[in-house]
Amino acid sequence: MMIERAGVVGSGLMGSGIAEVLARAGLSVVVRDISTEAVEAGRTRITKSLDRGAERGKITAEDRDAALSRLTFTTELADLADCQLVIEAASENEEIKKVIFAELDAIVKDEEAILASNTSSMPIVRFAQSTNRPERVLGIHFFNPAPVQPLVELVVSALTDPAVVDTIEAFAKEVLGKVTIRAQDRPGFVVNALLIPFLFSAIRMVESGQASKEDVDLGMVNGCAHPMGPIALADRVGLDTCLFVGQSIYEETGDPASKPPVLLSRMVDAGLLGVKSGRGFYDYAKK
Repeated sequence: MMIERAGVVGSGLMGSGIAEVLARAGLSVVVRDISTEAVEAGRTRITKSLDRGAERGKITAEDRDAALSRLTFTTELADLADCQLVIEAASENEEIKKVIFAELDAIVKDEEAILASNTSSMPIVRFAQSTNRPERVLGIHFFNPAPVQPLVELVVSALTDPAVVDTIEAFAKEVLGKVTIRAQDRPGFVVNALLIPFLFSAIRMVESGQASKEDVDLGMVNGCAHPMGPIALADRVGLDTCLFVGQSIYEETGDPASKPPVLLSRMVDAGLLGVKSGRGFYDYAKK
C-alpha cells in the first residue's frame, strides 16, 4: 500500500509536529482542528518549525516551501475523506477520541485506509471498537518533538491486522525515516511503562528531601550517562502529561511505582507544567 495522502486530527504540539513530519516526507497532508483559532495556531507552529529548520541548515529553503505547499488546514473532519492514513492527535480524553474514530470511520471512503492514534497511554482497542474496521486501527505513537525524535511506537491491539502493522512499519521506516518498535496494547506501551516509574521515583526523592532536584539530575547525567536528568526530563515532557500517563497506568495496573507523587499533582494544580508553561521544577522564563 503506497500512502500518499494523510490526515492529522489535532494541530497542537504533537499534531503539528506529526503533520510536519508527513509533509516533509512528501505526503499531501490535511490538518484538522476544532476552531479557526486552533487551526491558525497549528499553521503558525509548523511554519515556525520549518523556518527554524531552514535557518539551521537542517532543510533547504526549497524543502521548507515544498513542505508548506503540501499542507492543507481545515475545521471540517469531512475534508479527510480521501486520506489513506489518518492519525488522531487530539486531547487525551478517551470519550473525545472514541467519537473522532467513529466519525472518521464514517467519513474516510477508502476501505483500506488506516486509522491511528498518537495516544501515549490509552487502550487502542477501545478506539478500534468505535469503528467498523477495527482490524485497520493501531497506535502510532510519536515522541515530542516529532520532527526531531527518531522513535515511533507501533501499538498493536488484539484486533489489529498484522498486515496493517507491517505496512505502517515499512512506511515509518522507509518514508518517514523513523526508528520503530512494536508494543502490545498495554498500559504505557514500552517507553512510558519504563519511563514513568523512573521519573516518579526521582520526584519522590526530591519530595522527601532525600536529594535536591539538581543533585538528582547531576547524578543521573554524570553517573549513568543519561543525556538529561529525570527532573529536567519530566519538565520537558510536561508535568501534566506525566501525571496523566501515570494515572492511566496506575488505574489499570495498580502498580504503586506508577502512582503519581502528591508533589507532582500539586504542581499541575498550580499550573507549573514545565517547559511549556515557563516553569516547573525549574524556571524557564529567564532562559
